[in-house]
Amino acid sequence: MTAPCLAIVPLRAGSKGLPGKNTRPLAGRPLYAHALEQARAAGIAQALVTSDIAELANADLGHGARFARRPSHLALDTTPMDAVLAHVLDQDAPGPAIIVLLQATTPLRAPKDIARAIALHGTGDHALVMSATRAESGVLKWGTSDNGRFRPLSHDPAHCFTNRAELPPVFRPDGAVYVFDADAYRGAGSLGALAAHGVGMVETPPERAFDIDTLADFERVEALLEGTV
Repeated sequence: MTAPCLAIVPLRAGSKGLPGKNTRPLAGRPLYAHALEQARAAGIAQALVTSDIAELANADLGHGARFARRPSHLALDTTPMDAVLAHVLDQDAPGPAIIVLLQATTPLRAPKDIARAIALHGTGDHALVMSATRAESGVLKWGTSDNGRFRPLSHDPAHCFTNRAELPPVFRPDGAVYVFDADAYRGAGSLGALAAHGVGMVETPPERAFDIDTLADFERVEALLEGTV
């Protein structure tokens, strides 16, 4: 029997780039509300908002959504997502589930992006599925320095000397959708360890792969949602 899907929307009160951005109204609704609405539109019946924002405890999160209070020590600038997920899956959602992680700061994702990611994970071919968008292939020419020795980023060192037009397509994770099995995550202990067992990808177009960090980002996304650009 397939485990039910559970959308997890992590929100933090603090933000250096744009204070209060997670609850700031975007095109008439709080930023976080877009992720919850997209989850419902994708057919996910249950959602959990994990946050240190106290006022959300009494907020109307909509049908099927509930609030889980996050301890302050798990809401710091330096808190990794794995620490947040481990707490939620231990304290607030301890049962079996297919987790759909939706970050509020990528509100241009489409419900079909979520549905495609869930379907791909459902094939059983990938321990983790994430959304990604096309990026500049020139990154394949880059490398790191190891005691003065150049270490190519690419698995194929020949890419360092290949014309840009002939390089293979490159994709970057856009942070919009992640799908994985809760029990598999508990066993692996981290998204990185889970990824070692295989990562599936659903491609999203650049116009939907937009992450909000600053006021300028917020205003740009709002203009796109309202059709003024």
